[in-house]
Formats: sequence, C-alpha cells, structure tokens
Amino acid sequence: MQKKEDALKGVKLFVLDMDGTVYLGDQLIEGALDFIREVDASEDRDFIFFTNNASRVPAVYVEKLHKLGLDVEESKVVTAGDVCAEFLKVNYPGARVYLNGTPVLEENWKEKGINLVEEDPDVAVQSFDTTLTYHKLDRICHYVRNGVPFIATHMDTNCPTEYGFMPDCGAMCSLITDSTGVKPRFLGKPWKETVDMVAEITGYKAEEMAFVGDRLYTDVATGVNNGAKGFLVLTGEADMQTVAESDVEPTCIYDSLNEMRKYL
Repeated sequence: MQKKEDALKGVKLFVLDMDGTVYLGDQLIEGALDFIREVDASEDRDFIFFTNNASRVPAVYVEKLHKLGLDVEESKVVTAGDVCAEFLKVNYPGARVYLNGTPVLEENWKEKGINLVEEDPDVAVQSFDTTLTYHKLDRICHYVRNGVPFIATHMDTNCPTEYGFMPDCGAMCSLITDSTGVKPRFLGKPWKETVDMVAEITGYKAEEMAFVGDRLYTDVATGVNNGAKGFLVLTGEADMQTVAESDVEPTCIYDSLNEMRKYL
C-alpha cells in the first residue's frame, strides 16, 4: 500500500463514487465538495462521477448534486446502467430485453434504443430496482430458469443511506440465483467494461485514473484489477475490519475525500 503523500502522484482523473463517498442519502459528507472544487480548479487534474447505483439516471444525479451545492454537466455522471445499456447494444444488438429496474431506468433505456419487453425476452436484466415486486422476481426467475441469459447492472449487495443500508442489486440477484441456480453476468464496477467506458468518455488512460469509493469489492477493485489506482474512503460501507478480511488491497486508504484533499 502506498503512502498517502505519494499515492496521488500521476493521477490525472479521479473517478468518484457517489453514495457513501460524496454523500449519504441526502446528507453531504463533510469536505467532499471542497475536494471536488479543488480538483476542478487545478490545471492538470479532472474528475468524473461513476456510481453503480442504476436505480437512477445521470440527470437525476445532476439535480441531486445541484441541491447539495455542486453544479455539473450531465456528461460528468456515468452509472452502471449506462455501461449495461452499451454492453447490450454491442453484444445483443436488437435483442428483446426484460428489465427489472426503476421507471426512470426503463425510460432511459428506451431513449437509448433498448427494446424492453415483458414476454419472450432474449436477455433478462436485474438492476437495483426500488420498485421490485414478487411478480417481477417471479418473471425474471422464470426466464432465467428457462435459459435466457442473465445479466445484472452491478454487484453491490447494499446501498448506504443516512440511516444505514438498504438491499442493492447484488442481494436481489442472490435471491434469483438461489431460486434458479444461475449466477448473473455482472457489469458496472469492478469490471473492465467500466474502465473502458470511462476511458472512451474522458480520453484518459487507465494508468492515469484513480477509482475512489467506499467499497473494496467494487470501487477499489475496479482500479487495482484494471491497471488504474483504487483509493478507499472510510465514509460508507467499508471499515478497517473489512480491509483486513478482504483480498482486495487498496492503493491507499483515506478517512474521506476531505483528508485526500490535503494531499493534492
């Protein structure tokens, strides 16, 4: 693990997680905006937000950040839902897609040209669906059990909130896997498709990026497993006990973005 004062050397792009890193629920984490503004003001560094939380779309996050005091363009926000939609276009062009997702994600995918259906799908996708019902679970299990390819937007088990945690996409997929015996093809962080999409959007190379977040198995792993750096902040899901029990070793650990700012 690198020293805190050395770890930021060579980083040109900070790929920032949101839930548990910049804010918890509707509460801004102290010092997070100061870090972002300092990076934004620098001449040789940039930032982009990437969240695995595909229950919302970039426009929703832009509005949320505005309410928290930060104005950014929609192009500065990417979600696991965006990566998954692009994956479907490339690997399943024109496919009939069954999606368990929120209404805003459904609408966003329709706008991207994804053919969403309720019956006879070619692909079944589970996302972080805060509108999940038993009927939806029954339908996707039926499709997956009968051989339809099973894809998940991301693997996060829990989503941090201001009051604790709520079940995320990974937990929903575990139920589907227990019922069907089939594991999904996960996308989002920590998979290579995420790094490739960030590189395509920003023009930076993997070795110039640092993925920053509160989860070892997604945020940090994205960086350290794909040629970038992975910085852990202790403001969300992971703590030092989690670090001790994990196979994923962060490039560096900071208490928060506020502490990281001191080493810029």
